[in-house]
Amino acid sequence: MRITGGHISGRNLFPPKGLNTRPTSDRVREAIFNIIGHDLSNMKVLDLFAGIGSLGLEALSRNAKNALFIDNSQKAINLIKKNLVQCGYVDIGQILRRDLKKGLLQNHLFKYKTFYLVFIDPPYRKDYLPSLLEQLSEGKILSANAKVIAESSKHEVLSSFYGDLEMSDIRIYGDTKINIYKKMRKKV
Repeated sequence: MRITGGHISGRNLFPPKGLNTRPTSDRVREAIFNIIGHDLSNMKVLDLFAGIGSLGLEALSRNAKNALFIDNSQKAINLIKKNLVQCGYVDIGQILRRDLKKGLLQNHLFKYKTFYLVFIDPPYRKDYLPSLLEQLSEGKILSANAKVIAESSKHEVLSSFYGDLEMSDIRIYGDTKINIYKKMRKKV
């Protein structure tokens, strides 16, 4: 596991031990950033089901302003902390322990302002994505034109719309499907 691009391209990350965490592969992360762009200057990033933090760390390496990593596993939280130190991003990476199966804490997240880029990489085939995408759409934590990158199994079917989130792209890499949503402007 390594950072695939940006200022710290090639930096190794501390990998998970055991099978409870399935980090996004280097190949898929590289593909995601080829799609959404490499310069994330001044963007605020939210990494849900963060695992080892690889997606948020990739964004920070590409000039994101800051990243909030959320996971429920203490092992994952410890790995994110180690990887923030390893990458030199302790000052711009924040960690929150939360069981996302219970949903987002909108008011708590709003104190971090709004996010332009959200990564959601839950366990596959558990049906967490529809509820989280709906909550993101209904809440006030997404900035105008925000992008939400939802990772799923290629067999999972997601809706084209969740409130004001519209699917703009789908890519499949092996068993992994990348679903890209963009926040639409509300019609007045």
